[in-house]
Amino acid sequence: QVQLVESGGGLVQPGGSLRLSCAASGSIFSINSMGWYRQPHGKQRELVAAITSGGVTNYNDSVKGRFTISRDNAKNTVYLQMNSLKPEDTAVYYCNAAEVYYGGSRGYDYWGQGTQVTVSS
Repeated sequence: QVQLVESGGGLVQPGGSLRLSCAASGSIFSINSMGWYRQPHGKQRELVAAITSGGVTNYNDSVKGRFTISRDNAKNTVYLQMNSLKPEDTAVYYCNAAEVYYGGSRGYDYWGQGTQVTVSS
């Protein structure tokens, strides 16, 4: 079984920074794409950023130039460095692993439990 565990959320003032981490576990051989999604209260979940195993990245236009996604393939961990945070970045942030090869099997769309990010003065 594959599990994703997130950490690093919290309360930060506008203009501040936070770093989210997400570690995948479970006899994993490889993960294709990993990413971060967010869901503001009462709104739909949206892609924030994603990164392939080869390092190709994709960002939501609203975070370009402020957020940076990276990953450590050896540790099956993905990070999201968030700078210049705005109140509209407030949301629950979810980690996603899109295609995972583990224990001789392949699975799709694994999600973390979510971590709250609140940007407020």
